[in-house]
Amino acid sequence: MASDPLAGIPLLADRPVARGERWIFSAGFNVPRSLSGTARIDSEVADLARLSDAGARVCVLSHQGSHRDGTAEHLPHIAAYLSRVLARPVRYHPQNASDDATRTAARMRDGEIVLFGNTRLHAGEEAGSAELAGRFSLLGDLVAVGGFSKAHRAHASNTGLLDHLPGWAAGSLAAEVRFLAPWAAGPAAPPGGAAVLGGRKPEKTLVGLAGLAGRHDLLVPAGVVLNTVLRARGNDVGASDLGERPRECAEAARAVLAAPGRTRIHLPTTVLTAPADRIATVPATAVEIARGVPPGHAIVDFVVEPWALRLLARAPRALLAGTPSRYLAGHTTASDAVLRSLSAVPPGSALLLGGDTTAELTWTGPASTGGGSALQFLVEGTSSVLEALRSSTAGSRTGSRSPRPRRNDA
Repeated sequence: MASDPLAGIPLLADRPVARGERWIFSAGFNVPRSLSGTARIDSEVADLARLSDAGARVCVLSHQGSHRDGTAEHLPHIAAYLSRVLARPVRYHPQNASDDATRTAARMRDGEIVLFGNTRLHAGEEAGSAELAGRFSLLGDLVAVGGFSKAHRAHASNTGLLDHLPGWAAGSLAAEVRFLAPWAAGPAAPPGGAAVLGGRKPEKTLVGLAGLAGRHDLLVPAGVVLNTVLRARGNDVGASDLGERPRECAEAARAVLAAPGRTRIHLPTTVLTAPADRIATVPATAVEIARGVPPGHAIVDFVVEPWALRLLARAPRALLAGTPSRYLAGHTTASDAVLRSLSAVPPGSALLLGGDTTAELTWTGPASTGGGSALQFLVEGTSSVLEALRSSTAGSRTGSRSPRPRRNDA
C-alpha cells in the first residue's frame, strides 16, 4: 500500500471553518438506546465542537440498525448524549430527506448542531440511492465524513453525499486510517500472521476470509464464518446461522478451501450446539462435526484445537474480527481460548476489530470499532469512503455545487 494512506484525501483538520458555513457531518453513531459503548460517538466530539465553536451550522446524519431487518430506530438518545458531552444543546429532528428537514436545516443558527433522523429508516440508504443522497445533500453545502465503522459502505449518506458536495475526512476517520496503516497487508507486513474471523456479518467471509487467505499462516473461522465454511465443506450444520448473503459467502468459502497456499485453516472436530430457538437458555452439547449438527440445533461455540492456539500465541501479528462464539448467550469456550492465546503475543501485536467485538469481550490491547471497514482497509489498503473522498478533492468532483449564500436567521 502507499506510504501515506491519506494521500490525496482532504482533511477537515486542515480546513479553516467560517461562521455561517453549512456542514453535513456524516457520522457512524450505530449505538443502541442503552448507550453500551459510546466510542463511536466520542470519536466525533472534538470535530463537532470545533465546527460549532467556529460558528458553523452542523447537520448530523447517522445510522443505527438496518432497514433490512427492521432494527433501525429513531435517535433521540444520541442527541441527548451529544448534548451532555458537548455541553450545548443538540436538537433532534426525526426526518432527514423531507422538505421539512430541508427547511429545518435552512433555519439553523450559527453554531447550532442538529441531529437528523436515522438514515437507515430509508430502504435507499443501504442501497446507495442517488435520489436519497441528493435529498440528504440539501441539508448543507459541505460534508465532513466521519464514522470509520461505515467507511466500507457505499451508502447514500456516505459515498453518495460526495457525488453532490465537496467532502473532507473528519478527524476520527483519519485517526483510524493512520492507526491501522501498520497492520495493513503489503510489503512491510511481517510474515506469519494469524486471524480469527467471527461475528455474523458477510464481510467477515467475503473480505476477511477471502482476502487474508494466502497472506496469513493461520485463519480460524468462527461464528457465521465457521458455519459457512463447514457447510461449504459438506458438513451438516443443522439450523446454524448463515447470516446475510449465504450463497455468495458459501461460494467464497469453497474457493478458499480449494485454493493452494501456505495458509492453514482451522476447522474444529468438536462444536457445541444448542436448540436454535433457545441458545441462551439451554446448555450447549458437544457434537463431533463429522456426525453433523442435530436437526433444529445450531452451532453456538466450538473447541479450538491446541495446535491452532499455539500458532495464534506465537504469531507476530494477530487479528480478532468478530466474537468467536455466542458469547452474550453464555457460550464462551472458543472466545476465552482465543483471548488467552492473544494475551501471549508480544504487547501491541494483537488487534481486535469491530464494535460488537470490542463491546462484548474484555480486552485492553489495540482495538478498532471498525469491523468490516477495518478488514477492507487491511486487505486493500483503502476503503469505499477513502476513494470517494479522493475523487471529491474538496470540491472539484463532478456534480458538486458551490456553497449556497448564507441565509439570514428569520
